[in-house]
Amino acid sequence: MKFAFYFSLLIYITAGSVSAQVAKLPTAWTKQAMESPLPLSEYPRPQLQRNDWMCLNGKWDYQGGPQLANALNPSKPIAFDQKVEQILVPYCPESVLSGIERKQEINMWYRRRFEIPASWKEKQVILHFDAVDHDATVFVNGQKAGSHAGGYDAFSLNITPFLKTGSNILIVAAHDLNDGRMPSGKNGPRGDYTFSSGIWQGVWLEPVSVNYIKSIRLLPDLANNRLKVLVDAGQGTVAAIASEDQRVVSRVKGEAGSAFYIPVPNPRLWSPEDPFLYDLKLSLHDKNGNVTDEVTSYFGMRDVKLGKVNGVVRPLLNGKFVMQVGLLDQGYWPDGILTAPTEAALKSDLEFTKRAGFNQIRKHMKTEPQRFYYWADKLGLLVWQDMPAIWYPQEDTTRTHAAFRTELKAIIDEHYNAPSIITWVPFNENWGAFDVKEITDWVKQYDPSRLVNGNSGFNNNPDYQKAYGDPGNGDFVDTHIYIGPRNASVPDDKRAASLGEFGGLGLFVKGHMWPVENNAYDYEPTKQALSDRYLLLMDQVEQLMKYKGLSVAVYTQTTDVEHEVNGLLTYDRAIEKMETERIKEVNQAVIKEVNKLNP
Repeated sequence: MKFAFYFSLLIYITAGSVSAQVAKLPTAWTKQAMESPLPLSEYPRPQLQRNDWMCLNGKWDYQGGPQLANALNPSKPIAFDQKVEQILVPYCPESVLSGIERKQEINMWYRRRFEIPASWKEKQVILHFDAVDHDATVFVNGQKAGSHAGGYDAFSLNITPFLKTGSNILIVAAHDLNDGRMPSGKNGPRGDYTFSSGIWQGVWLEPVSVNYIKSIRLLPDLANNRLKVLVDAGQGTVAAIASEDQRVVSRVKGEAGSAFYIPVPNPRLWSPEDPFLYDLKLSLHDKNGNVTDEVTSYFGMRDVKLGKVNGVVRPLLNGKFVMQVGLLDQGYWPDGILTAPTEAALKSDLEFTKRAGFNQIRKHMKTEPQRFYYWADKLGLLVWQDMPAIWYPQEDTTRTHAAFRTELKAIIDEHYNAPSIITWVPFNENWGAFDVKEITDWVKQYDPSRLVNGNSGFNNNPDYQKAYGDPGNGDFVDTHIYIGPRNASVPDDKRAASLGEFGGLGLFVKGHMWPVENNAYDYEPTKQALSDRYLLLMDQVEQLMKYKGLSVAVYTQTTDVEHEVNGLLTYDRAIEKMETERIKEVNQAVIKEVNKLNP
């Protein structure tokens, strides 16, 4: 990958002054993102898609800082005066892409004008926020339309009662202390990297009828060759059409609010080798037979469970043991922090992972926009989804524990339909761990269609708190071993064995590192030496798989991240630090060795 530029410059004009932001480490997509009038404008919700919508990303008026009026659940918006700046949404204020690049704003106020198309006149207008960190309050034309707490889940508001003809004013107050008492993961006071706040995923509008499809829940049922469907809508009959390569597979009708089934005869199973997706069309009809809403979606026919293979407990995909060879994927960017600069950038990490022969990623300590999971579904990657940690679970427990549980449920609900997601990970290395056994059981009961890894790397622990340790339940015995993989966990009589993190080998690549002191768990001097070392580790993983019952190995990590230089890619995604073809060859060899184990 070659850069067309070395320094990316964004100039924004404020009242009486001109400021410039220079990317410390630009990516191949930085310039495009900075110059885009409508960044990240792809339809944001692929599994519940309508034709008509409006993207509100782009330049917004902005005021921020601890000295401003408190943005935590305000009763009225502030006035925007001559000190108004411009911020590029959806990039957080801490990022260079935002045009602001300031730390610890705490109080963030955003303003944007918009007009409703004439064709939406008889429609209800839904305002969507895909993620705002952490507390958001929304005003439309001066009136409070609603609020939301939670940095990693989407929310929506019906703003129809507040709209008027012509120009409308949308103001968003975002408040984020970033004090570790809310779910934040690496994006917190004990996280390793630049944290982020405010609006960091897309904002958009959508017209709907009074009676419309609010959400859908899709569950493959391989045992009976069918798909379970639950449509959340007020009232009405739902007509469902499932298609395979534009050929209709099934047509059925059901009732909104009640589960029904779509037959899928001789299903083509979704897997990393064949990530086939069926198309789904859902139409909502009123009592007179009129269509009040219509959405398109997709689904993958696959199931995930534990089972014994030659007497060893293993995770099974579609009834077969698939050795999961994955990467720890943190989803950080030198220009957008938690937000990928463009759709192509978002997709690129997954494409590289697939090209390097991995079949799994562990999405670490954050969530992504729904389009990320769409590409994982399309490309065929197994996803372990972490819940972002809180950092001080023993402080203000009533509030912090409730916030964690609420957001965990919201994240599961939001991403429930993604066939790529096969495992939920409530806790990592005892970070913010509380009630791990109970929460692990709750997740398993709430979503029995997936596996649960209650406390990945329970052998590690931050020094400021007591370790919770192995909860003893869930679906995995999971340790983190650096460098590893020796001494990895072994399965017990009820759980499979996972090496949730290992590796962390570093290579310095001058000109492609974040400008801080860089480190890793160990180092190699050259690309070839690093590749050789990786091959040795994977040969050891294969031995553990064949003779010690190991079923999952997650290497750290996809890319360098700020001070860490242990990625397969540099932080700017410009340099492949290992010999990718050799990495693919050994990864695939380990995965295919499973064929000798499966009956």
